[in-house]
Amino acid sequence: MRYLAFACDYDGTLATEGVVADHVLDALKRLRDSGRRLCLVTGRELDDLRRVFPALDLFDRVVAENGAQVFTPESREERLLAEAPPARFVELLRARGVQPISVGRVIVATWEPHENVVLDSIRDLGLELQVIFNKGAVMVLPTGVNKAAGLRAALKDLHLSAHNTVAVGDAENDHALLAECEVGVAVENALPMLKERADWVTTGARGDGVVELIERMLASDLQELAPRLARAEIELGHDQRDAPVTVHAYGRRLLLTGTSGSGKSTLTTSFVERLAEKHYQFCLIDPEGDYTAFEDTIVLGDEETAPKIEEVVDLLIAGDKNVVVNMLGVPLEQRSAFFAPLLARLMESRTRSGRPHWIVVDEAHHMLPEGHVILADALEHLPAGMMLITVHPERLAARILSRIDMLLVVGEEPEDAFQAFARSTGQSAPHVGDGALAAGEVLVWSPAVGAQVVRMRATPPKAERRRHRRKYAQGSLGEDSSFYFRGPEGALNLRAHNLALFLQIADGVDDATWLHHLRQHDYSQWLREAIKNPALADQVYELERQPDLDARASRGKIREAIEKIYTLPA
Repeated sequence: MRYLAFACDYDGTLATEGVVADHVLDALKRLRDSGRRLCLVTGRELDDLRRVFPALDLFDRVVAENGAQVFTPESREERLLAEAPPARFVELLRARGVQPISVGRVIVATWEPHENVVLDSIRDLGLELQVIFNKGAVMVLPTGVNKAAGLRAALKDLHLSAHNTVAVGDAENDHALLAECEVGVAVENALPMLKERADWVTTGARGDGVVELIERMLASDLQELAPRLARAEIELGHDQRDAPVTVHAYGRRLLLTGTSGSGKSTLTTSFVERLAEKHYQFCLIDPEGDYTAFEDTIVLGDEETAPKIEEVVDLLIAGDKNVVVNMLGVPLEQRSAFFAPLLARLMESRTRSGRPHWIVVDEAHHMLPEGHVILADALEHLPAGMMLITVHPERLAARILSRIDMLLVVGEEPEDAFQAFARSTGQSAPHVGDGALAAGEVLVWSPAVGAQVVRMRATPPKAERRRHRRKYAQGSLGEDSSFYFRGPEGALNLRAHNLALFLQIADGVDDATWLHHLRQHDYSQWLREAIKNPALADQVYELERQPDLDARASRGKIREAIEKIYTLPA
């Protein structure tokens, strides 16, 4: 179920002339019984609302005073989200002949045509207040307080996201409410501008329109509205005609594959950045510590400590932060066994809270390998909202690959990647040629619909990547990604788990050990496969190929090449 919450305006939407009809109440009860949470979002003051609408207990939260107050019917708790204007503001309005005036806990309200007097009074007193209109009503509130802000507070209480919420309204003060939610609906009697901006307009007016919306939610979870939700599209890049290539933020399963060092991490970073920009919550499974530098992201686990599944899930449900699960502390052979219950718990979290909206899995062939782990039926079918990243698509479980909706291929051997995917899924792969893709180029294919392959330029990440400094330069690579100085006789076992330590050990080992690895091209191979920097690897490979370069000179040149790119600790 995608839409777990329902947010509804009162006057002119739920109610007709202040009264909610019995058949509308019945529809609300059925929606609540479906497991969804209900929020009433109104400009009315709470005491006034209680007087005209005794059925507040139908709602999990009531947002009153146009977003300034949140009320919990079950516990009777009332919470203010802002301070009231000073008493002298109301006194000045009365002195200037403004009548009637309604003063709530925060809101001060009157009616047109007093709006100019209200604005003059705000200016004369030097107050930071805003005026909001509602079909003739003139409401004064602190800046930033509106129905959207109030609903955000209510949804946070309920551990739900606006991306899993449907809102319905009718007037000027409902614009922010509808824009906040994944689907914004206007009833038939709504103001023309609100109807123009809504994702859907009911054929019924007021309560009848609300019933119409509820019936569609119960019947289809509004799947038919998905094509209208352009704001739910996440940009991946632009095709050869410069048209955007996007993926819908709900219900897709992506596989990103390509040769090592070909740009998979860059594309992944760009994708999750755009998820975060639109407040879609993600959980990124990070086996190698590649993604620990995102802003507004909590990283759980490190090389010494394995992440705890319950802690991951609790953080995702409780807050609006994204979570990176660093699995360096989980031995390689145990990662698939760790991942299966983690994924099961993430899916339970989605059922309850709708979050995380996306699960991104790096090194997916270690997490979902063919034949090595028994997955529950729900996991075998691969949940929607997942992105799998791997160098080796052929090592993924075939039953997982068969559920992929979109294949993204980067790197030097795109034809091999398509063929590997096709062999595992029993499909006919399109022929894309043997040529390598340029940096930033991606081939995009949707196998289920038989679409043609699209060549696109990936949208680059907006934030500068800091993982080089934090991980490769002075961080801690896993045992399988570290460099080991062993020497020509294999007598040594000196582990370098980052670039700084690599250079330190390099300065201390004997010339025979250094030259042994140099002549075998071990340094360039490590830089290409573990450090994932093909440009640096190519520079070092050229140095390794120079037969007359002695130990001292080659050490100096490799150090220089590394230090030009990476910031190393003093």
